[in-house]
Amino acid sequence: MKNPVYWAVLVGMSVLLMEQGLPVRSQGDPQSDNRVMDNITVRQGETVFLRCAQGDVVTHTAWLNRSSILYAGEDKWSVDPRVSLVALNQDEFTIKIENVDMTDEGQYVCAVQTSSRPRTTSVHLIVQVPTKIINLSRDVVVNEGSNVTLLCQASGKPEPSISWKLISSPGDITSDDEYLEIPAISRQKAGTYECTAVNDIDADTQTVDITVNYAPSVSEGRDVGVTLGQRGVLECEADAVPEADFEWYKDDRRIFNGFDGMEIVNTGSLSKLMFFNVSEGDYGNYTCVAVNKLGSSNTSFLLFVVIEPTSSTLLQGPRAVQDGSGGATGLQSHGALLFVTLLPFLLRF
Repeated sequence: MKNPVYWAVLVGMSVLLMEQGLPVRSQGDPQSDNRVMDNITVRQGETVFLRCAQGDVVTHTAWLNRSSILYAGEDKWSVDPRVSLVALNQDEFTIKIENVDMTDEGQYVCAVQTSSRPRTTSVHLIVQVPTKIINLSRDVVVNEGSNVTLLCQASGKPEPSISWKLISSPGDITSDDEYLEIPAISRQKAGTYECTAVNDIDADTQTVDITVNYAPSVSEGRDVGVTLGQRGVLECEADAVPEADFEWYKDDRRIFNGFDGMEIVNTGSLSKLMFFNVSEGDYGNYTCVAVNKLGSSNTSFLLFVVIEPTSSTLLQGPRAVQDGSGGATGLQSHGALLFVTLLPFLLRF
């Protein structure tokens, strides 16, 4: 037979021993001297009041927690400053515990000595803890096609549930688990991922950024016609992570800033090759190359001449056809326009 376990209570100058594990009957049972109150549920950080009914015949009383004495009558035995006496009179014996924490959870017993026999009243304190994310993956930088795993762990009571979602796709719950698996990640899956931990008390949300690196791809080059002596611009746009570096070539010769009066202006994903005073030598084929650590891509442009007709040419052309004079002039003007039209195609060969 197992030896009984006793609660130790100081009553006056003597110790009162009460066997733990005595049969507990429901509260209000007239045959029971051991009563169980309803559980008390509080949130972490709140204040709880523990009340024990007294009576005329009570001679000594004490509050205990896990066999440790908190108060014996008016004498405080606990060294915890959060525990204090609220009331001790003929009607009640009440103590309070401020800023309740998880360590305070458990059974509390009010031991009362009457003139005839001792009695106990017990209550179980349940402490609920707001959820808090305690372990979260750091921001991730990966190459396209890599496998990615994100982790989000949270504490709390009741135990929190965890969910993941990509913020750029509202309502798209990617995972309902602390692990988020993304196999062969694509650039479309890059962005900010949100982890949310929820329990009955509160919710906590934190984010992780995933950056997906990929090789450049450039938009198709657009040919540009410019009048001799005027300004002109060729624009090259590249989609790449990390951002691409740009190189410009005329035929097979690389162009540098200030080369033959040309200027290269790079702004993020856009590069411009600018001509401030187009000369005959500027006309021709150009190539833009976008480069990052994962690869490169290029596109070609044609800078061709545009001849602006003078006001006299515009006036003479129709008259020459109508009156038959200046036939050679009319033919020459028509031939020049035809040459301008065909020039972009001729320069490609």
